[in-house]
Amino acid sequence: MGERLNAYIARIDALLADQPSDTDWERITQEHLVQIGFFQHERLIHLLVTLAFALMELATAIVTILSPSIAPAALMALFLVLLVPYVVHYYHLENGTQRLYAQYDELQRLTTHER
Repeated sequence: MGERLNAYIARIDALLADQPSDTDWERITQEHLVQIGFFQHERLIHLLVTLAFALMELATAIVTILSPSIAPAALMALFLVLLVPYVVHYYHLENGTQRLYAQYDELQRLTTHER
């Protein structure tokens, strides 16, 4: 999903940089809104998964502190190994979605200017 987001951002950045005269900015803006919706949904799902792993990490940390043994400590390490990539991926989705909002503002300016 990260590659798809980056490719889409690059495509819109290139379009905004060139601004071909025959571009239907209203259609591009509407398509952009649809893409924002897709990426927002993806961001929400990854937020929920990240929160779930963070809660499981916290729960196993509490169990490890209250009842020190190797099993909860190993589970805690496993959750941490899974949590870190989820946080990094969510970070990229969040920043990418924020970039889409800035692009939308620029598209809106071009659409309004065209009228």
